[in-house]
Amino acid sequence: MSATVTDRVTKDERRRGAVSSKPRRSKAGKTLHGGKWTYLVLIVVTALSLFPLVWTAIAASRNNERLAQTPPPFWFGGNLFKNLEIAWTDANMGTALLNTTIVASISAAGTVFISTLAGFAFAKLRFRWKNFLLFFVIATMMVPPQLSVVPLYQLIAELSWTDQLQAVIFPFFVCAFGVFFMRQYLVQALPNELIEAARVDGASSVRVLWHVVFPAARPAMAVLGMLTFVQAWNDFFWPIIALTQNGSPTVQVALTGLGRGYIPDQSVIMAGALLGTLPLLLAFVVFGKQIVGGIMQGAVKG
Repeated sequence: MSATVTDRVTKDERRRGAVSSKPRRSKAGKTLHGGKWTYLVLIVVTALSLFPLVWTAIAASRNNERLAQTPPPFWFGGNLFKNLEIAWTDANMGTALLNTTIVASISAAGTVFISTLAGFAFAKLRFRWKNFLLFFVIATMMVPPQLSVVPLYQLIAELSWTDQLQAVIFPFFVCAFGVFFMRQYLVQALPNELIEAARVDGASSVRVLWHVVFPAARPAMAVLGMLTFVQAWNDFFWPIIALTQNGSPTVQVALTGLGRGYIPDQSVIMAGALLGTLPLLLAFVVFGKQIVGGIMQGAVKG
């Protein structure tokens, strides 16, 4: 009797073990599919986002008389390349695009580098008055930039930087938003144990920055670099003060010279705006995958 009971118990345990050994299906890797309403909303949002760019191209392909009519045109005309050529010549867009690329690239690289160093110091280093200095940096974000125009212009005039590219590059190397952004990211993404392990291995401060801090901060650096590049490319207020159209203009400064006359030629102005926007679209097409990948990697780490 005892042997029979033992055999039954053994068989039951084997059955349970066989059932439990079967792999269970997990929903973690399941692909989510949106419904028809999701796709409809995405299509509407995409259309609304692309409409300003499409309308700019349509207006650039027409003439000024057609744009003044009611209703306005909603399809392309035949003057696109003619208006683009006029805008390229009148606004000296070749020089303006080169200058803007230099300004935006150097400004983005400098802002990312300095913001990463300052963000690391505020996030992981110990020094006196750290919280007060961080509060002071954040407080500068509340000061309107118009208040600093007069002393900033006096400074670049004393340095003989008027109408030169360094006048619109160096004043914005230090960005309070960039410092705060990198500080908040490094607090979560960079463990203290990793820095201590590098110190134990004999790494200097430069090696810690290069081999530990920069790799950990790469996703946030990519996002900050993209935001800074776009902001520097589209900046108009300070470049129109520090630069002139006949000297070293940026794209936004060069566009102010288009359509001059008693009746501004809106089609030529739209053609110039299209020329100034296309490099940003091209940069996002080329580097969009890396930018989105950096954002997603930062989100997973956070």
